[in-house]
Amino acid sequence: MRAAVVTSFTAPLEIQELPIPEPGPGEVLVRMETSGLCHTDIHAAHGDWPVRPTPPFVPGHEGVGHVERLGHGVTERSVGQRVAIAWLGYACGACRHCIAGWETLCEQQHNSGYSVNGSFAEYAVLPAAFATPVPDAVSSHDAAPLTCAGVTTFKAIKVGRVAPADKVAIFGVGGLGHLAVQYARIAGGIVIAVDVEDTKLAMARDLGADHLVNASRTDPVAAIQAFGGADVAVALAANASSVEQAYRSLGRGGRLVLVGLPADNAAVSVPIFDCVLGGKQVIGSIVGTRNDLADVFALHAAGRTKIVAVERKLDEVNEAIDEVLSGEVPARIVFRF
Repeated sequence: MRAAVVTSFTAPLEIQELPIPEPGPGEVLVRMETSGLCHTDIHAAHGDWPVRPTPPFVPGHEGVGHVERLGHGVTERSVGQRVAIAWLGYACGACRHCIAGWETLCEQQHNSGYSVNGSFAEYAVLPAAFATPVPDAVSSHDAAPLTCAGVTTFKAIKVGRVAPADKVAIFGVGGLGHLAVQYARIAGGIVIAVDVEDTKLAMARDLGADHLVNASRTDPVAAIQAFGGADVAVALAANASSVEQAYRSLGRGGRLVLVGLPADNAAVSVPIFDCVLGGKQVIGSIVGTRNDLADVFALHAAGRTKIVAVERKLDEVNEAIDEVLSGEVPARIVFRF
């Protein structure tokens, strides 16, 4: 099979011919149809984060394809079924986090395209229980970004406890942000989209944002405070200055939801008096569970969300990474196999 392989953190990905993996007990073999390019894949390929994957490995955690083979004992999936391969590739199901419905906090978890090979390949294997079924009404093109960008921002809006008429500031309108705008709207929020690119702000407007702030020309803190301050600010841009702006945009009782992970593991300063006396909260939100992903698919199948993405071939993986890093892509890139 053809796969895009990280051989070194300082070298471009290589398109290699690898053996088709065999599904073990409880696993399925999936023939990929599409796979989204997430910024996390770029961080993985560059070894940006404190805990690094081990080369050689195959990135990718927005994969969509059909089950081609079942491992021994698999009964919950069937050959031909279309499924998604998400960041959460395995959780133990028995620890206190899993039992409490927070499998994304499981300390035994495997992450697709990071700790185990992912979906930048013609085939991938994963535990059958973590191959999430994709409804017929959701195209494989759309399902790929929903599998990470969708479930990640859906969860962020949930943990931010967005209520009808809450003012929700989305800092960073790209692959994740264009979906965060939509989920905030679905929850009843009044959405303020913040970015430095007019094209992305125009996309946010088309997707339902109520107010637009270009942070390259306008102080977003002052602009949002002029609206009365944000009830919820979702920090998607992966840089510390944007996160600090998101915090300072909060009104009293506001909630900052941290999502974007900067490559340098940067720290931000939270003024304790302001946070305590203002009743503010800082919340970390990490992707979403299998149930969250099923809900994301259900909303899309019902016509509540729209995906903005362009397609590329896997052979173009390095050029696609450059496109993302340069900001040329409005939202998401999807590889079509």
